[in-house]
Amino acid sequence: MSKKQKTKKEVESTPQIVKQPKVEIPVMEKPKPKKVEVKTTNPEDNWEIKNRTYFLTKNLSPITKILRSQNIYWFDEVKGYERELKLTENQKTCFVDEMVGEQRLEHIIFRDGVLNVEKSKVIMQKMLSLYHPHKDILYKEHNPIKIAVDEVGEIEKEIEALNAAKNLDIDMAEAVMRVEIGSEVSKMSSKELKRDLLLYAKRNPNLFLELVNDDNVILRNFGIKATEMGVLKLSSDQRNFLWGTNDRKLMTVPFDEHPYSALAQWFKTDEGMEVYSNIEKRLN
Repeated sequence: MSKKQKTKKEVESTPQIVKQPKVEIPVMEKPKPKKVEVKTTNPEDNWEIKNRTYFLTKNLSPITKILRSQNIYWFDEVKGYERELKLTENQKTCFVDEMVGEQRLEHIIFRDGVLNVEKSKVIMQKMLSLYHPHKDILYKEHNPIKIAVDEVGEIEKEIEALNAAKNLDIDMAEAVMRVEIGSEVSKMSSKELKRDLLLYAKRNPNLFLELVNDDNVILRNFGIKATEMGVLKLSSDQRNFLWGTNDRKLMTVPFDEHPYSALAQWFKTDEGMEVYSNIEKRLN
């Protein structure tokens, strides 16, 4: 038998080599680091070239007022440190760390409380409008748009207060005016009360609206009326409220509180509500 020929038995006993399919191992990609966007703000963005006027605060108007123009600092949030400021006649910046060469100091002088800076003096304007530490403290920039917005807001608030005063019922009107003029309100006619209420709303619209929306005002007025009519008594040391008929103590005023404000709060308790109903029947 030829060596090349094998018996069937030999062939079957010979181990067969089975080729395994290639398994591709996926390559894990490293996650790319996220880009952190650092938002920076430049105070000079949207800078408008125009003439500008600055005036001293608190209605001050001395003949002359010299504002410091050197040895002052502004914190730069982008760079993370304080930068020295200096106003000069020959530099293109007010930041000392950006100046090159000789520095000729320029003065900032208010005359009669006002300083007008022409649009050609951009560096002085930027220093006063953006960087000077005394901005809005010793002086302010005249801003007609902001003034107009503030005035419109004040006018709208006044209209709101006047409308509220016009529609206020007599009890609430009396309660509000009692805060302003005290016990004199009891002697006023309804026409006088309405007139003074409208004048008060016009003069102090914010305070007026605050009082109208304060539910304690009507309770405080109720307590004062009850005391004036003898239904309640306030002890001479203003520490206790008593029944007017038998001097029985109803409540003790907490330390350092206004008696009638404390009484108004007490009227909201279970015991106080019963007393309130009792007083209301007596007043009616």
